[in-house]
Amino acid sequence: MAISRAQLAAELEPGLNALFGQNYDAYDREYEEIFAIEDSDRAFEEEVLITGFGSAPVKTEGQGVVFDTASEGYTSRYVHDTVSLAFALTEEAQEDNLYDSLGRRYVKALARSMMNTKEIKGADILNNAFDTNFAGGDGQPLVSTAHPLAGGGTLANRETTMADLNETSLENMLISISEFTDDKGLQISVQATKMIVPPQLVFVADRILNSDQRVATADNDLNAIKNTGVLPGGYSVNHYLSDPDAFFILTSITDAGEGLKMFQRTPLETTMEPDFTTGNLRYKSRERYSFGFSDFRGVFASQGA
Repeated sequence: MAISRAQLAAELEPGLNALFGQNYDAYDREYEEIFAIEDSDRAFEEEVLITGFGSAPVKTEGQGVVFDTASEGYTSRYVHDTVSLAFALTEEAQEDNLYDSLGRRYVKALARSMMNTKEIKGADILNNAFDTNFAGGDGQPLVSTAHPLAGGGTLANRETTMADLNETSLENMLISISEFTDDKGLQISVQATKMIVPPQLVFVADRILNSDQRVATADNDLNAIKNTGVLPGGYSVNHYLSDPDAFFILTSITDAGEGLKMFQRTPLETTMEPDFTTGNLRYKSRERYSFGFSDFRGVFASQGA
């Protein structure tokens, strides 16, 4: 009994799907180290900043209570991109029984392409973090010294003079994170959680965070950063960062799902179908997602000196 192209597609697809999943999962998902991930069921997501109240005043005896007003601040919008790629197996390849070996090679390449795009889109949020052409909802880039506050004034999530990664610069950044306020100027409890570095800084980061004593000194001092546990998540390397000197400290704001975020609109899906005109078998992968940020307090960063 002859096997039609439609039957061949049905027979071939399960094996290709299994291979696709194996290769896709084989690559480290480095974006998961950076972003809080949520599902989405709409074309885009919007998150609105709600400001709290100012400090409560002392009420004078016999006087009325003071009323304060919470208000809406800026809006962050996440517009999902559709990412898709396909390949075709020719009718001749099927005739020559090459569909299995060719299909396996193509599926591996397709898996790498899909993952590479996702990693690049995630890393670009950090790669463009200092660029004024990529402003967030408050009109400032993700990392800025001039994020406007609803109660007046500004707040910075980088030092005025940025420095290369070293013990002193990291300690200064950790102190600045602990001094974060909300939009009404009230002190808030924000902790550093993890540092994201490019491959060029992995050895520097490891020495600073994991040495028992201070790095590059003859003193017998403790490594205070390690000893106090102020960066409990240590560091993670992201191979898609474009600046070899830039490094980023994630905070508990991102861990709480209010800082750097990714929305998954449609999970990765694969389909195969025969093409009547050419006789080719076409294999397609597709997913929809978006990366972005809501609260800039989710990260503190430096571009280096």
